[in-house]
Amino acid sequence: MDRSRHPVPDRVFNFSPGPAVLPLEVMVQAQEELLALPGVGSSILEISHRSPAFDRILEETLESLRRLLSVGSDHEIIFLQGGASLQFSMVPMNLLRGSGSAADYVQTGTWGITGAKEARREGSVHVAWDGASTNFDRLPPAGAIKLSADPAYVHITSNETIQGVQWKQLPDVGNAPLVSDCSSDFLSRPIDVARHGLIYACAQKNAGIAGVTTVIIRKDMLERSRDDLPTMLDYRTHVKNGSRSNTPPVFAVYILGLVCRWLEKTVGGLAAMDRHNVAKAKLLYDVLDGSQGFYAGHAQPECRSDMNVTFRLPSEALEKQFVAGAVERGLVDLKGHRSVGGIRASIYNAMPVEGVESLRDYMIDFQKTRPA
Repeated sequence: MDRSRHPVPDRVFNFSPGPAVLPLEVMVQAQEELLALPGVGSSILEISHRSPAFDRILEETLESLRRLLSVGSDHEIIFLQGGASLQFSMVPMNLLRGSGSAADYVQTGTWGITGAKEARREGSVHVAWDGASTNFDRLPPAGAIKLSADPAYVHITSNETIQGVQWKQLPDVGNAPLVSDCSSDFLSRPIDVARHGLIYACAQKNAGIAGVTTVIIRKDMLERSRDDLPTMLDYRTHVKNGSRSNTPPVFAVYILGLVCRWLEKTVGGLAAMDRHNVAKAKLLYDVLDGSQGFYAGHAQPECRSDMNVTFRLPSEALEKQFVAGAVERGLVDLKGHRSVGGIRASIYNAMPVEGVESLRDYMIDFQKTRPA
């Protein structure tokens, strides 16, 4: 297998949807500091979550996130556990329970549907738009979202990892609080935080490793949390205690901080990261568009994800051959999700352009040697 184009020849190009590829620079620094943090003498795996060393890590990570995302003083940032899956419950627990209103969900794929299902345990859910009729291959056109009279909030999934559709512009939801599950494109591009009541994102796509979830919540939204909530499921608890109501995932926060530093110092910010990601995705979409139907993209062109490129081949047999041949070239985890099938190439922030170019070249070679 020729891996000479990989920055580290012994590594494969990892197209996993998550946990996903990490910046090599981040992993090298974590490796160098693993036995003893500089000036501390203990490993990041050993230090107390209330130590001065972690105080600095936590504060620097929060400050870096505020700079990267232009988070204003009217929003709080907290670090939680449980992934986006727990947020499917915490959001309606805090924002919907007892409100007397419905929560509006824009269902653009698997994760939007899952979030709505959990919200129904806490109150009324109104489906403002549902892409099921076209197998979730598109986003709602202008005017298609039908909101309820006075929604407690409007929930969207900024990027559907499984179907490969991504919002390029935020929808107009009037005065209703907008809640976004940004798990699979968080820190891949700028976000208009000011337009959101709440943003949540697990880290293991673009922002680090599994174990930490970032929640950005507008301060006035905290007033909706009821006193009958379990203590650890109340956003106010975590804001009050600075994300240390219990022992936080210290190592995951540390890695998130390193990723933020990499984005600021090496990449040059989220606008630069976005341009890079768009260019990487175009390499693959150009192959899809020029393949005369051999490769059929799942998502409609106007809403294709820059994070998860999803497509089918003419037959399942060819798809199996494609995945097997990719592994031989050091291109791994390309099999699509079982609910969609086909191929899924997750090309998150840390996927080097060499990896995308290798996949592009393989796609071209594969089509040349296989009949449709």
